[in-house]
Amino acid sequence: MITFAKNIIQNTKFVRTKTKKENKINVVTLGCSKNVYDSEVLMGQLKANNKNVVHEDENDDGNIVVINTCGFIGDAKEESINTILHYVNKKELGEVDRVYVSGCLSERYKPDLQKEIPNVDEYFGTHDLPNLLKVLDADYKHELIGERLTTTPTHYAYLKIAEGCDRPCSFCAIPLMRGGNVSTPIENLVIEATKLAKKGIKELILIAQDLTYYGLDIYKKRALADLLKELVKIDGIEWIRLHYAFPTGFPLDVLEVIHNESKVCNYLDIPLQHINDDILKSMRRGTSHEKTTNLIAEFRKAVPDMAIRTTLIVGYPGETEEAFQELKDWVQEMRFERLGAFAYSHEENTHAANLEDDVPEEVKQQRVNDIMELQSQISWDLNQEKIGKTFKVIIDRKDGNLFVGRTEFDSPDVDNEVLIDATKHYVQVGKFVNVKITEATEFDLYAEPV
Repeated sequence: MITFAKNIIQNTKFVRTKTKKENKINVVTLGCSKNVYDSEVLMGQLKANNKNVVHEDENDDGNIVVINTCGFIGDAKEESINTILHYVNKKELGEVDRVYVSGCLSERYKPDLQKEIPNVDEYFGTHDLPNLLKVLDADYKHELIGERLTTTPTHYAYLKIAEGCDRPCSFCAIPLMRGGNVSTPIENLVIEATKLAKKGIKELILIAQDLTYYGLDIYKKRALADLLKELVKIDGIEWIRLHYAFPTGFPLDVLEVIHNESKVCNYLDIPLQHINDDILKSMRRGTSHEKTTNLIAEFRKAVPDMAIRTTLIVGYPGETEEAFQELKDWVQEMRFERLGAFAYSHEENTHAANLEDDVPEEVKQQRVNDIMELQSQISWDLNQEKIGKTFKVIIDRKDGNLFVGRTEFDSPDVDNEVLIDATKHYVQVGKFVNVKITEATEFDLYAEPV
């Protein structure tokens, strides 16, 4: 996993000098939105301790660096290691004084990292925030419920409602890095969301390893619907978006809330991973082709306008051409509004790591391409149906001569964007506006304010 890092370190020789900069802590975040959230909590704690803290400083001039790593799949691990090496080299050159590493990669591979990249001052896991703060000469303040330095645009923020995961999925190392599911009490989440709203946040994106497991540990029942009913009461919050639901045991009362509460977006991110029964069984997903198809039918019956985002894994051990064709046929049948596909990655210490990784890499990548080509046509067709229709849009940013926004059916960074000609129209970033769709491609909608 990280053996190549040792050679890079050993072959790099620098004369160590200490900087003369005033302490500035630069927090660098890699990986998913849950890592973004964790970095924001860290920065909020540091700010409360009167520390000078920045996030991914564009001038890279923080003399203390904290790297919040990802260890999910091979590419993410490599990016994390390269980032660590980058800052270790800067440390050896005297451009930074201290380098700390936290997050999933550090949680999962701490002994290996300590051995192969010893120039890092200290490694911390995913639950080591108090200890990390201590080495940064800061105290962990328990009273800071909901206090974060948000790094997202000023109008939306992530709200992590639980940590860890109790699911037994064969391919996934997240429980090894994040532990079992621990839900955050509803009252704490309401406090946090209220503080975000007072700062101008209009859209909450609810995240967890598994949203639909929320509440089982503390309320002895699935309580996502109860949480949503409290969050919609908060003044200033206009959109609430659901990310990372799990299909097995999905609480159907959530669909009623999505349908009845205008603040809850008609949107659901539910990674389904595959549809072939043999693959699903090996993946330990606890569902089947028939059950999954019926669940999607339930979604569309209860919330006819729902945009469903899913992700699929191709090239899983034992995925035959027939199993992959079944997946392709099913994608064509389901016509998901949003879909991403990923090549299977063999992960150490997972259940699937005991299986033979028998699908060649070039076949995996071809299957990814086949699925995404199929989805591209589906997206094109669905977007053509939007031409001439009017949608409420949040404006995220201005890029050159374009204002860039999103409908309620689109999440930041991963979904469709709405493009407005800034040479002809003016809209305000961070505000909602009604627009009429004039043109559409596979992943972009062109619009005019109405």
